[in-house]
This record gives sequence, C-alpha cells and structure tokens, in this order.
Amino acid sequence: MATTSDPTTESVRRQIEEEREKLADAVEELREAADLTAIMRAKLPVVAAGAAGIGFVLAGGIGATMRLIARRSREGKVQAKAGRFSLVRRD
Repeated sequence: MATTSDPTTESVRRQIEEEREKLADAVEELREAADLTAIMRAKLPVVAAGAAGIGFVLAGGIGATMRLIARRSREGKVQAKAGRFSLVRRD
C-alpha cells in the first residue's frame, strides 16, 4: 500500500524533467561565461593598441623620433662635406 508521502512515478518523472531543464540552463550559462573568443573579440581594439604602443617603445621609436626632431632643429648650413663627414656652420 502506498502512502501519501511516497512519490508517484509521474511526480518523479516531473522532478527529473525539471532537473534536466535546470541542468541545461546551467550548462548554457557556463558556456557563455567560458566563451573566450567573444571576450577577446570585445577587447581586441584595446589589446591591439596596447601591443602597437609597446612595440613602438621597444623598437626605440620614441628615442628615434626625438633624435630626428632635435637633430633637424640643430642643423645648420653645410660648409663642406667629405664622405659621411660634414662641416656645419650653426649660427
């Protein structure tokens, strides 16, 4: 004899189906959270700009640019030139 506290077959099946749906929702949420491609795609412009800046600095771009700018402002009139050497008059 079954008492009222014993689960029926139908109620057990219903509970199992509810648990399956909850599990499927949880798995979907985990997949979305672990999707590194979407996360990196959202941050790609920032990462690319940072990489370009770091590459520029490591390659000596700032020093070379400043040296070029400073040299142009110090250049004077070339008086004589022999090969790679030159005599420059700065007024």
